[in-house]
Amino acid sequence: MNAEQPQSMTRSLLRHLGLSSRLLLLTVLFVMVAEVLIYVPSIANFRLTWLNDKLAAAQIAALVLDASPEEGISEELEMRILNGVGARAIALRAGGRRSLLAAGDVPAEVDKSVDLRDAPWSTLVQDAFEELFDTSNRPIRVIGSGMGVDFVELILDPRPLRAAMLEFSRNILFLSLLISAITASFLYFTLQWVIVRPVRRLTGNIAEFSSNPEDASRVIQPTDRADEIGLAEQALARMETTLADELRQKRRLAQLGLAVSKINHELRNMLTTAQLLTDRLDRSSDEAVHRIAPRLVATLDRAIAFCENTLAYGRATEQLPQRRLVPLRPLVEDLTHLTDLAPGSGIAFETEVPADLRIDADPDQLSRVLVNLVRNAVQALSQAGATEGRPYVKVTGSREGRIVTILVEDNGPGIPERVQGSLFMPFQGTARKGGAGLGLSIASELAGLHGGTITFDRTTIGTRFRLTIPDRAALEQAV
Repeated sequence: MNAEQPQSMTRSLLRHLGLSSRLLLLTVLFVMVAEVLIYVPSIANFRLTWLNDKLAAAQIAALVLDASPEEGISEELEMRILNGVGARAIALRAGGRRSLLAAGDVPAEVDKSVDLRDAPWSTLVQDAFEELFDTSNRPIRVIGSGMGVDFVELILDPRPLRAAMLEFSRNILFLSLLISAITASFLYFTLQWVIVRPVRRLTGNIAEFSSNPEDASRVIQPTDRADEIGLAEQALARMETTLADELRQKRRLAQLGLAVSKINHELRNMLTTAQLLTDRLDRSSDEAVHRIAPRLVATLDRAIAFCENTLAYGRATEQLPQRRLVPLRPLVEDLTHLTDLAPGSGIAFETEVPADLRIDADPDQLSRVLVNLVRNAVQALSQAGATEGRPYVKVTGSREGRIVTILVEDNGPGIPERVQGSLFMPFQGTARKGGAGLGLSIASELAGLHGGTITFDRTTIGTRFRLTIPDRAALEQAV
């Protein structure tokens, strides 16, 4: 097994662990690191306390020695004092006098001298770890101060000290493991309840919602939490609601597009038949028929072409305009028959277009724009009547430099405030009963293909739309 295999196994194990398990492992690791940082000064302090206790016991033993009769103490008592202290020799210096207690021969040399009187903490920590891992078992000399004495000196066997330090280390280890387990358990269950379960709820809802995003019942219900989890739930609920609405609308539009394609297919066949019938009108001797027939034929041709384009592209995508300079007045005069859509309403059609006014546009597309605007005005007047005086629809044309402006206005009921902001949006820009909301959207799109605009002018009476079409030369100069 090479060196990379254990690392890959570790990474694979971590990838398969859940969030709770990772938090548990990290908690145990952090607690153990904290315990190690606590253990380093603790073991040094334990050793210092252990040695100070020995020095205190040695000082008491030295005072007993100092208070003994001049002939000294027996060898048995001396051994008992040394065994009680745990030292091989005790030396005390007080008032210039030095006293010594020794069991057998005093070692000629020691492995290390430890002076506790002014040792810094860094030295104590270093000495503690050296003592813990030193197995030479050679005697050490310990020097310390005491009450009423100059110093107390001991020669000790290091094995009892090392055994005490090892036992202390084992106790610290077991205590650290116990604290880590308890802390990690509390933290694990707390995080499991506060964070992991809500996150699992979020991920589970995302997976469930993705299986059928159009189902509104799958949208997550946010809780009343005010923290980051609560904010995430609210954001997810808003996103899922918006996405579900968008998908349902797109599905309906797709179904509508399929229906429109079928309708266009049948409508094209009907219009073709109607076109064949209008050919017979050319042979009629009636002057009114000769006057109306060309308009009827042109209208049928545009309708058939539009149906063919819709079927060819699978959707009502507008082609780029075939622009040329054409007189505007004939196009406007062709709209006079639209007032016949509301027989008996008495709607007047007025025009103020100079005979010499020419506009740079696609005549078919411009005619569709004007038809949509005028027909909307006629339908509004036929349903709600005029606000003041006789109902009328007025079309005005003018040129300012290289821009032609066309105004289409009426004295009808006007447009409600609630729909003015969405006038040119498909399926939304209508306030008329039975309206589809497509006329103004189509007109705006066709005007945009010419580089122009359609805007709604706020007026005190009726409705007025402003159509602007710039010449191509003006567009080139702008670019």
